[in-house]
Amino acid sequence: MSSPDSLPVLAERRRHLGILTLNRPKALNALSLEMIRLVTTQLLAWRADPQVGAVLLRGAHREGKAPAFCAGGDIRYFHAAALSGDPTLEDFFSEEYALNHLIHNFGKPTFVLMDGITMGGGMGLAQGCAMRIVTERGLLAMPETNIGLFPDVGGGWFLARTPGHLGEFLGLAGPTLGAADALAVDWADICVPAERLDALVQALVDGTAVDGVGALSAVNAFAADAGPSSLAEQRDLIDRAFAAPDLHGIVAALAAEPGPVARGLLEVLSDRSPLMMAVTLEQIRRARTLTLADDLRMERGVVRHCFHLRPGASETLEGIRALAVDKDRAPRWNPAAIADVDTAMVDAFFVSPWPAHAHPLRDLV
Repeated sequence: MSSPDSLPVLAERRRHLGILTLNRPKALNALSLEMIRLVTTQLLAWRADPQVGAVLLRGAHREGKAPAFCAGGDIRYFHAAALSGDPTLEDFFSEEYALNHLIHNFGKPTFVLMDGITMGGGMGLAQGCAMRIVTERGLLAMPETNIGLFPDVGGGWFLARTPGHLGEFLGLAGPTLGAADALAVDWADICVPAERLDALVQALVDGTAVDGVGALSAVNAFAADAGPSSLAEQRDLIDRAFAAPDLHGIVAALAAEPGPVARGLLEVLSDRSPLMMAVTLEQIRRARTLTLADDLRMERGVVRHCFHLRPGASETLEGIRALAVDKDRAPRWNPAAIADVDTAMVDAFFVSPWPAHAHPLRDLV
């Protein structure tokens, strides 16, 4: 029999604080369908439990290894499931997005410790929390265009709500942000030194009342200066270039800018899937006028199309193959050039595969 500590999600209640620990440290706590179901089930139980005043999410670490809250979804599983026709791939995204919505609308104070790698699906969990705590070891990103995907898990919604045109920049280029930059783009609320996290958790346990009162102030006492944001000097350039009406315009605007920052961004974008960058741009701009529930419904349709719209020519399967399966880091994007991406290709991703009454997320409000 397996021990409780071997479960992929650990749950404990300490006084009035529920603590969920993602427990796949060897996989950087990447999400599996089992983990999504365990987290969802426990959160629903704690939401209904009058003795739970607040909830904390965190990730297990391996001694001597880089820390991680959650590195995202298990992309090797995505690849294998899509190729084999495994129907649980559909369940994975439907249940993951429903979990994202649940956290955003939990109704009790929620906290997350973004200590180390927090990317993709990990960001989907973290960004719904009421208090997003980052440490000096934080590495935050929505890097999905690097694998021919798009920033899902509600990414359209929270990227669209970053200042200026940072959302387009963060979604298309997928840069990894440290603590100061995470605070600057509103991906984090507070910086706490990693060495003080155990004390912070104890303060949450001691300070959280049955009705959740005291939890927020318990965290505020641990705030530290994250230092200056490296994005501050780039904001004007980012806002100018990424305000362009389409992907071709963004690239042209960057090409017209002098200096190493613009050249570096052009190089990054040249490695990404032209089609999925265009889809991402459309996603973020549509999301500016959507509710979270409508954004998640939109993303659920887009992600299904990523695996099924173009049989034999999926940008997502090709991106995962190049990065994580064959590891040749030489994806064969189709189309290969931004100039060959047309509006019809992009629009096809936003046609819902289901009528409204049959959408798997139809009940989200």
